[in-house]
Amino acid sequence: MVRRRLLPVAALVVLLSLSGCLGLLGGGSVPADRLDAEPRGGSYAWNESVDDDLDAHITVHDDASFSAVYAVNGSEIELFRRDGLGGTNPLDVRAVRYRYPNGTVINGTQLRQRGAVDQTRDAVRIELPGEGDADGDRVAFSAGSTPKRFTLPTYVRGSYEVVLPPNRRTSLPVFGDVSPAPTATSTDADGRLHIRWDDVQSRSVIVQFYLPQDVQIFGAVFALFFAVGGGGLLYYRRQIEALRERREEMGLDADTDGDDLGDDGPPPGMR
Repeated sequence: MVRRRLLPVAALVVLLSLSGCLGLLGGGSVPADRLDAEPRGGSYAWNESVDDDLDAHITVHDDASFSAVYAVNGSEIELFRRDGLGGTNPLDVRAVRYRYPNGTVINGTQLRQRGAVDQTRDAVRIELPGEGDADGDRVAFSAGSTPKRFTLPTYVRGSYEVVLPPNRRTSLPVFGDVSPAPTATSTDADGRLHIRWDDVQSRSVIVQFYLPQDVQIFGAVFALFFAVGGGGLLYYRRQIEALRERREEMGLDADTDGDDLGDDGPPPGMR
């Protein structure tokens, strides 16, 4: 009897294990072709992050992806996204690179050999081969983003810079938003907006942006909707007026009050 009672429990454990819910089979390794893929443009913004002494430099691309360079104040970094249910999922990292303080850059496979790059069901954990003293050693990677909205957990605290694709803006409410409030913003010669924070302590950095023509298109659509709606309302009112006039011509709107029609007394047989 005891064995029969334990069978459903054992079956449930097996199912949870197979689905990864217990984390037993939820891990894995990032494929080498993803680790060693070429970053967009062939390289990362190492100089920007080192020369400006930034803790994080992130470049958002116009193909809904981004490239990031981090100074890690420690021996490892965990990369993930929050799932909205209190849990996390591993970030889809690719083109992983590590830069030693002397300027030597190694790819993802070499980093895995000298440190570690492990993926669990919750995060991608990168163990760095250097000291992680933020004086020149950096880890960089690329990942997917969302069109017109960049959001990422703050893997490290400190100074941040996010660079948007050309001609994107954040200043118009509803269409644009930056959280937390930035320390400064500037636009370079290529029309790219640079958003700077001196000290980020929040859980995430969120930048919602737009193209100026998006606002124009929205305005045109709204004007068209308003014109169609106003025209429909005017047409509806005219139809009501025409129907009222027609009823008046047919005498259907005549007053049928008893005083106007007179009183002929009770019906026959009731007199």
